[in-house]
Parts: sequence; C-alpha cells; structure tokens
Amino acid sequence: MTADRPVFYWRGNRAILYKTLFATSDKLLTMTVSKEHEQAYFWRADDIAEMELLHARYITHTFDRHVHDGYALGLVEQGAEWFYYRGNKHVVAPAGSIFAINPNEIHTGAAEADNGWQYRVFYPGIIVMRQIAEELTGERWDTPHFPEPVMWDDDLANRLRFLHRTLQYSQSSLERQSVMRDVFGTMILRHASNRVNPLRVGDEKQAVRIVRDYLETHIAENTSLDELAARVGFSPYHLLRVFRKTLGMPPHTYRNHVRIVRAKAMLATGKPIADVALNLGFTDQSHFTRRFKRVVGVTPCEYISST
Repeated sequence: MTADRPVFYWRGNRAILYKTLFATSDKLLTMTVSKEHEQAYFWRADDIAEMELLHARYITHTFDRHVHDGYALGLVEQGAEWFYYRGNKHVVAPAGSIFAINPNEIHTGAAEADNGWQYRVFYPGIIVMRQIAEELTGERWDTPHFPEPVMWDDDLANRLRFLHRTLQYSQSSLERQSVMRDVFGTMILRHASNRVNPLRVGDEKQAVRIVRDYLETHIAENTSLDELAARVGFSPYHLLRVFRKTLGMPPHTYRNHVRIVRAKAMLATGKPIADVALNLGFTDQSHFTRRFKRVVGVTPCEYISST
C-alpha cells in the first residue's frame, strides 16, 4: 500500500472512507485509482468463512496466469473481458454474462476492447460451496463443478449483483447469509455439472413457528441464519426454503416486516425516531428511514405528520 491510495475500513459491515493510512487488516476494503481511471475495491465478508469480494473497472490492467484455491464467480457489468482458461486461449465474457472459474484452474484476464471492463467477483472457498451443495440436497457432495466458464442467465445475474451489494452494505447477518445461500444454491442447481435434485420441502409448520417466535421476541438482535437453523435442527438452506414456502418470504424479510409494524405503533405514540430505530435493531436512523420508506412508502417523519 502506498500513501497516495485512498483506503476504506469497516464499521460493522459498511465500508467507510478513511483519509489516512493505518495498519492493514483482513477487514480493509481498498480502492486503487490509476491514470486510466481504473478502480478496484476488494474486501472480505468476515461473517462468512472464506469469502472475498472484488468490484473493479480495468482498462489496461492484465492478470498473469494464476490460480485460486477456491472459486472465482461473478458477472460482467460493462465492456468485456477475455481470458485464457483450460487450454482455450481466448474465452470472452461480455457485459451481462456470468463467469465461473473452478478451483485450481489456471487462467488470465484482460480487456477485450479499448474501453476495458467492469465486473463484480466473488471468491468463495471450496468449503462454502460444498456446504451449500450439501444443504441443498441433504447428501454429501463432491465439490460443485461449473463446466462452462461463461454463462447467460439474466435472472441469476441480477441475483448475483444483489448479493454482491448486500455483502458490501448490509449489516444484517441474517440477510447476508440468507441471500448468499439462495443465490449460490440457485447457481449450483442451474449450472453445476454434478447438480442433483434439491431436498424436498415438506410441511414443517412447527419449525417455522419456532423461528417466527424467536425472531419476534429477539427483534433487535443481529441473529444469523445459522443460529436459527440450529434451533430447529435444519440446515440453513433447508430452513430458508421451508420458511419461504410457508410464509412467502425469507426470515430476514419477515423480521423487517415485524420491525416496521412495531415501528409504526411506536411512532404513533410519540416515541422519537432515533429511539425507535435503536429499540428495533436498526443500524442507525438513516438505515431505519430507508427500510421504513421501502415498506410504508413515506419516511418516518412524513408518517408522523400524517397521523
């Protein structure tokens, strides 16, 4: 790291610009800017084992031949990248495509055209992907294998983008873990060569009721999906599917619904907005305001004015 490079640090799971350099750690998110207006943001999701992420725009930068211990999965947002992979000297990933590099496969990377490329990349470890695959099926699995380095799947591309942003900005462990399993589970089911049918979802209303009760009585806590699954003896992925099938929404969305319902009642009694946000587990007042408006359609201030 050099002194002319801006550095970001984490507050919770949010990247904050820090104007002076300090000792590096595994929580740093760094940004580099070149004369050609290249940018690269890199960070680690500390609440998810073996998960690194990159959001970058490259123009003249090239990657030498290298390998990753885990996967390199992502989507190209603008431009196009070409890379060497499995003996093919010119694989092209254009804007809108998804790419998948399997563990320990030699590959490169460079711009296909003069305007470069912009992409979002996940670097999940083998253990993470194998765990999701086993949760999907209820069986022991070999490492998921993606036979095609470039894929077209608009729905999955949108989900990958949402997951990437969630792991950058959301501080909710429940949301982060839930979205990750949903997106990578979908990718494995649709595109892995060794995919199998997912575990059947039954009528497990008692487990859903236990999870609902726990979320409602611990509304302000940053509960994780792993914690909820352990309470009912399910794998995290299976709980996610059962909960969604029963209530029509995943656990983190249900918790947010309960928070907003309680927030409306508290605001109606004259409780200050900042206190409502704190009591219900929102990160801060601005986080509460954003979530409230997305559900109610108006800000808490506007809501108070109308009641």
